[in-house]
Amino acid sequence: MSFTDAIKACFAKYADFNGRAKRPEYWWFALFCFVVAVLLEYVSSPVSWIFSLATLLPSLAVGSRRLHDMNKSGWLLLIGIIPILGWIYLIYLLAQPGYAGDNQYGSPSV
Repeated sequence: MSFTDAIKACFAKYADFNGRAKRPEYWWFALFCFVVAVLLEYVSSPVSWIFSLATLLPSLAVGSRRLHDMNKSGWLLLIGIIPILGWIYLIYLLAQPGYAGDNQYGSPSV
């Protein structure tokens, strides 16, 4: 999946917590959100905050779908509330390869 395809897919599934998301879809969207937020911070801090709030729901949705791809519950995103250790474990989970076959969250996306 290319960078633009990942961004389009994440915004098309703005609040869709069902299904699965492959690694490139998640990581390209995370990179997009980070880079745009940093660039907007140089322009105006309130604009950066507005962008971050606007992309919070799709970020949570794609994170949940990413965990579904590994046959894990999307509720595991709450581990990110725990400082440092929770963040490290969450990054570890999100970087793992997806489950190859069908699972309880659906069939693998193409």
